[in-house]
Formats: sequence, C-alpha cells, structure tokens
Amino acid sequence: MRTALLGAAFGLALAAGPAGAATIKVGVVAPFSGPFALVGKTFKEAIEVYQAEHGKTVGNDTVEFIYKDLDQANPAQSKALSQELIVKEKVSFLAGYFFTPDALAVAPLIDEANIPCVIFNAATSAITEKSPRYVRTSFTLWQNTVPLAEYMAKQGIRKAVSAVSDYGPGIDGETAFKTTFEKHGGTVVDTIRMPLKSNDFAPFMQRIKDSGAEAVYAFLPAGPTTLGFAKSFNDTGLKAAGIKFFGPGDITQEPDLPTLGDAALGITTTFNYSRAHDSAMNKAFIAKHKELFGSSDSVTFTSVGAYDGTHVIYQMIRNGGGKIDGAKAVESVKGMSWESPRGPLTIDPVSRHVTQTIYLRTVEKVGDAFENVEKAAFEKQPDYGYKVGK
Repeated sequence: MRTALLGAAFGLALAAGPAGAATIKVGVVAPFSGPFALVGKTFKEAIEVYQAEHGKTVGNDTVEFIYKDLDQANPAQSKALSQELIVKEKVSFLAGYFFTPDALAVAPLIDEANIPCVIFNAATSAITEKSPRYVRTSFTLWQNTVPLAEYMAKQGIRKAVSAVSDYGPGIDGETAFKTTFEKHGGTVVDTIRMPLKSNDFAPFMQRIKDSGAEAVYAFLPAGPTTLGFAKSFNDTGLKAAGIKFFGPGDITQEPDLPTLGDAALGITTTFNYSRAHDSAMNKAFIAKHKELFGSSDSVTFTSVGAYDGTHVIYQMIRNGGGKIDGAKAVESVKGMSWESPRGPLTIDPVSRHVTQTIYLRTVEKVGDAFENVEKAAFEKQPDYGYKVGK
C-alpha cells in the first residue's frame, strides 16, 4: 500500500508539474553547510554563472533551481530530501550529489517518478548502471586513474602504495590503479583503506614509509580529508624522504592550495579540470565568477561539474519542448557534444557519462599563487570502470 501511495504521489506531482508548465524546477541536493559546504557553494555559483550567460528561460519556460542541504554522506537523508523535492516541490529534474552513496539512494525514486538525475560529482563508475535516468557530468575514479597509473609506470616507478578512502570511489580508484600499474610492470606493495571520516593520518603514513615504496597513489574526497592527508604526508617526513605523491585531482583542489602552501609543491595529479586551464572559455568562466561574486578563489572541479550539468539540463528541456519525460530526456542527450571550460565533452550513449580530456598536472607557484599547472593531456578518456568485469 505504501509503495502504491508513493507511486501515486509521484504520478500526481508529474502530472501537475512539467507538462506545459511556465516554470520548470530543478532540485539540487548537495552540502551547503558543514565540512563540505564549499561543494554546495561551487555548485550554486556555477549554476548562477550559467544562467547569467544563457538566461533563466528555455523557450517560454523559466528554469528555477531549488537547493536542499545534505551536509555529509547520508543516503537515507538524501532519499528523503529528493523525495520531498519530487512530491512537494514538483521538480522535473534532480541534480547535484557529491557523495556516491547519496546519488545511489535516489535510483528507485527517479525510476518511479520518471525524471532525469544529472550528477554533478559522485564518481563511482557503477552509479549510472543503477538507473537509465542518470547522466553524469563530472568524472570517475577509473577515468582519472588509468592514465595516471600508466604515466607513473612510464616514469620508471616500480613500487607503489595505494591509499584510499574506504567507500565506492576509493575502491574504484584502488582497483583501477592496481590493475593498470601492475599491467605496465609495477608492483603495489600495500593497499591501504582509510575510514571516510579519518582525521589522523599518521598511522597510514607510517605504513607507507615502512613499505619501501617509491610513490603513493592516494584518493580521498575533496575537503578536510584531502587537506589533512596532504599536510600529514609533508609533516611526517614522507616528502622529505623522496617518496613521490600522486593521485586524482581531489587531493589538490584549488581552494585548498593556499592552506597547503609549499607542502603541495610537486604533487602530481590527473584530473578533468584545472583553474589554470589555458582556454578562452575557461578565462571567461573565471571572469564571470569574479564579476558576480567578487572572487574566483572557490572555482574548482565541482564548479565545472555543475556548470556542464546545467548545460545538459537546459538541452534536455530544449529537446523536449518544455515537456519532461525522464527516459526520453536522457535519450535525447546521448552522444551530445559541447565545449566546456575544461575542454571538449561528449555524453557516451552507453554509460551516460562524459568522455573528456584528462590532464596531467603538477602543483607549482605561479606568481604569488599555487596552481595545478597542466603538463600533458590525455584526450577522449572514457569511463574505464563502466560495467568492468561484467
């Protein structure tokens, strides 16, 4: 009975909402408070930048964004907030989702309500397998890690440690790194999985030191955890001992670089975006942030995830003539290509995840600022982890 009532509520919401509506609502679930509040800030600012550039209307319809705060990973709360957006706010789209468990929690909701969910960040490859109504505009750990592991092997590194947060993306990163690095002749001498809420990294640093590894591959979700890990790597003497530090770009997100300071110098990452990316579109993107908010200091990878996600939502609305059918909307953007502040993107028709350029970057001091300076580009990188092993 409960499921039937919930389904009826979804159906009523959809009937009352998108069809011919003057206002098309998009619900965004993200951390706007707490330790990861920067994520919500970057999502909201990027959406406002996009609307400042492209307007708040598509055809005759106004696009309105409604924000719900999820301050930390909490799948039950993610599902509750998303359900509230669908039933009470009558949204036609869901978007956002920083953590993988929060994104996965809404799969049954979007299927029952038949609305698209555009993921701005959550990076586990398997997410898009759980519903055909997911589209992702960020990255995956497999996508970032495969070219990095290949690069490390080509640099002659033979012994490395993998150190990751113990949840979906971390396990993806660990598997991608070990599989690729060992395929190219390297050896992973230790695999370390750290609790998601770790704040004392000294014991893990000791394991890295004791392993005899030449390098560490590390992934933690961007925010206090990455900042703490990177500082601990320096403070416990691993950097001074000559151990090389590699990882996806979460480790060196731009807003953390001033705090890390010299400790960040030389960290090498692969990622889909650097604020220092040298393109006219990225310079305009950053300039618009300065114009609207007085600063571009918070611009980072979550900014482009939201900016491009907004672009995809606008295109879905345009393709449907303002009438939103979730399955048809997603179908309409399969194979869609466009130019982003990060470079060229294409939505893979099978995985519904963006194929994109992944950049090799090293933290350097540029003038008075620390930046992720791009050293090489690996074009047209797919999600190597989509249905891996299946």
